[in-house]
Amino acid sequence: MAFDPFAEEPVASVSEHQLGQDLSTLSIDEIDERIALLEREISRLKDVKAGKESSRAAASAFFKLGQA
Repeated sequence: MAFDPFAEEPVASVSEHQLGQDLSTLSIDEIDERIALLEREISRLKDVKAGKESSRAAASAFFKLGQA
């Protein structure tokens, strides 16, 4: 079989994970990819949460200064 430089290579991608999804058909590599994907998403959520908590604390401090 000859090498075809124009052939599309299969794209290894992780489809969107759904909570409660049947995981029995996934390979170990696919499970590892899902874990990594979810860990990145958890990290992103924690970063956003920290930013919102910081904003809320700053607003709370500002409005408490106005009360005396």
